[in-house]
Amino acid sequence: MPPTAAPPAPHSGPPARRAPVLVLAALLGAVAIAGCGSSHAGGTSADPAGVIPSGAAVYLGATVRPNGSEATAALAAGRALTHQANPFPRLLALLRTPGSPPLDYKTEVAPWLGPHAGLFLTSDAGASSMLALAEATVTNSTSSATLSFGAGQADGAIVMDTRDSSAARTFLARQAGLAGAHPAVYRGISYEATAGGPAFGLIGRFAVIGSEAGLRAVIDTTQGAAALTTASGYAKLTQSAPADALANLYIGPAAGAGPRGIPGLLEALTGGREADISLQAAAGSLTLDADTLATPGTRAGLLTPDPEGSEALAALPGESWLAVGLGHLATNLQTDVAALKGITGLLGSERSSGLGTLLEGLLGPVELLGANTAEARADFGAWERSAGIFAAGAGLLELKGGIVITSSDPARSRAAVEKLGALLSNRGDSVSPASIPGTEAAISARLRSFPLALDIAAGRGSDGNAKFILGLGTASVLAALSPTQTLSSSATRAAAASALGGIAPSLILQLPTLIGLLEGIGVTESPPISTYLPYLRSVTNLSGGGRELGGGVERFRLVLGLVQSGG
Repeated sequence: MPPTAAPPAPHSGPPARRAPVLVLAALLGAVAIAGCGSSHAGGTSADPAGVIPSGAAVYLGATVRPNGSEATAALAAGRALTHQANPFPRLLALLRTPGSPPLDYKTEVAPWLGPHAGLFLTSDAGASSMLALAEATVTNSTSSATLSFGAGQADGAIVMDTRDSSAARTFLARQAGLAGAHPAVYRGISYEATAGGPAFGLIGRFAVIGSEAGLRAVIDTTQGAAALTTASGYAKLTQSAPADALANLYIGPAAGAGPRGIPGLLEALTGGREADISLQAAAGSLTLDADTLATPGTRAGLLTPDPEGSEALAALPGESWLAVGLGHLATNLQTDVAALKGITGLLGSERSSGLGTLLEGLLGPVELLGANTAEARADFGAWERSAGIFAAGAGLLELKGGIVITSSDPARSRAAVEKLGALLSNRGDSVSPASIPGTEAAISARLRSFPLALDIAAGRGSDGNAKFILGLGTASVLAALSPTQTLSSSATRAAAASALGGIAPSLILQLPTLIGLLEGIGVTESPPISTYLPYLRSVTNLSGGGRELGGGVERFRLVLGLVQSGG
């Protein structure tokens, strides 16, 4: 499976939280853009993963010079993401190092670049800057971006297959000279390095730019040290990966160890498992297949399949334009909330950002339900089975939405209404009794961090199941309990299942409706939404769902439908 390349940008400040799907689309989509550079293959066709150290925490690999239908699909996807007829030149910013002027692909890169390229990091410390630079590639803000390998920055390297060693050596020498590098030798291999910055070298048939430690690790691997391709987890995952993938992002078992930022988000998405996320491009869609190893002792992350999640989605109101199904809440709710809070980073984590604050406020009561305390486990975790999150209605006046939790113990979930109300009251929220037809217990809460009334109720749904609901008003609670139609029989769910290749969906999002709602509440004109808006408009819908592949490998597939562009 050919691997990828999209190097890091300078790190400044704490890592920002971004929506996982758009982060991955930006990261791997940047690679799809790279594929638009040339349809003429050449070089050694060697897999850079064969010279990457086996302990790499993160590895991004790609086919950077695809042929035929792959090149056509990559160009179509790149155009849809960037709104540019020729999106490839942007990616050249990823090859610039300190002191380098803008590069010319035709004269400086095309003569030597082979079919494949890869980027690895020895720890997740550089992941945030790598994602930021890949994101900048898609959002056209790379004019001053350069690689930031070196001391205190990203530790790793970009490794590129070459078709002409002499031309590659000339390119590396010029970049090294502009960066002020000096000659160095390691294990008999000559290269050039800067003091605390990037190093440059032609290692066998591979052009390598990275930290000096990263470049030396490549030399070690070419001289017998274990390569990533020999690591059992990586080998197992890539054997299951789609044969037509343009790019792959491998996340090692130690890559998501931190509680916050990008490491924490990776932990929430994968459950700390080894994962391989591959990109397939088509004229009308981008597909991300997130494969994880279900090893003993690891938890399920948000990007792991769960039949309970797809069943929960199917029971939601049929008119929903947003639907998310979550399974096995008793064990997964904490991880799910962490991932969902990471998603709100797209909408702004600052208190000044209306929509980000809105979503974080709504997740506050859910955090209380999943708190890691003996009291919470007894009061809430003992009866929680699965949950569905939904939103319906095209405007603010008709907006309905909420979180619907299926209960295994009606008496306990009924009592949980009052208990959750007491917790909200203790933290300073306003709570009062409510009367909602068809419910057995109900309260209305005015949360300090949430501008709308939140009704919390328990009752028996029209499907016979006991349900615990947090809804945006009475109409939302009634829609959750007794929908006129469920997604199980809707055209929306059928279309999502078709896009997913028959996988039962546990995620559905119709982007045009969401954008219309965001415009209605006036949050699209300021960052970060204003930055993403042109690219959100390129996506028609998002579908997600998972299944087991066998042999301990599980797949969660995400499909982004793209607006077709002419020309």
